[in-house]
Amino acid sequence: MSLTRLGIAKLWGGSPEATWQFARSGVILVLRALAPNAGYGAERVPPAGGGVLAANHFSALDPALIGIHSPRLLYYMAKIELLSVPVIGEMLRWTGAFAVRRGEGDRDSIRVARWLAREGHIVGMFMEGTRQRFGYPGPAHPGAVMIALQERVPIIPCGLDSFGWSFSNRRPCAAVFGHPISLDGLPANGRGYKEGAVIVEEAIHRLWRQAAEAAAEGLPAVLADGTRRSPTIWGWRQLPEGDARSWPADEWAAEPLGPVYAGRS
Repeated sequence: MSLTRLGIAKLWGGSPEATWQFARSGVILVLRALAPNAGYGAERVPPAGGGVLAANHFSALDPALIGIHSPRLLYYMAKIELLSVPVIGEMLRWTGAFAVRRGEGDRDSIRVARWLAREGHIVGMFMEGTRQRFGYPGPAHPGAVMIALQERVPIIPCGLDSFGWSFSNRRPCAAVFGHPISLDGLPANGRGYKEGAVIVEEAIHRLWRQAAEAAAEGLPAVLADGTRRSPTIWGWRQLPEGDARSWPADEWAAEPLGPVYAGRS
């Protein structure tokens, strides 16, 4: 029987925000044991309102690495194979992850992402669609830009350096958040999605280079451009989501694609 059916998620009132606030401190400690890490520019994440956080992707640590350094909960779009893993998949969904069937033009996952951005949440997406194997970010897919343009919310770029991390190589890892990017001047069509993807890709590459320099230099207090290392964001310092509804209650957001919680009015 699943943990969700046992009602464990109800301990936090069926709220991804409350669940992540509870889990955040434990994840911070686990990640510290797995790899020295730091976040930079976390104050650039908007304290309220909807958005899409777009990042590059190198290792299994990346979702947690961004998550613990973001002052707000991120609702990750994750591959359905990961969220189908017993226990781990359920726990990820408790903290806001929802599934996408990669390569299938998954309309329901896009609807969930758009709903979340429209309701004032931040959707987390890896721009390349999968982990990169060559040590540098790959080409950006237009999915994150499409959601941002359709819902008229900003994109928060994030550059990661975690390439080569493994249990036998617990190397330093870094995440650098960029200033929100407004794409309001672009049309919400194929041309706009491609142009926006180029803009965001350039920002992520710049931030990735900063993250790589930070990791190589031992995670300094200040980067070359003056960006400061962000203080640890323990659970009680997490920014609240306000009155934003946690999950859509519509039929298209039902399991297995969507969240494990019922929508709130």
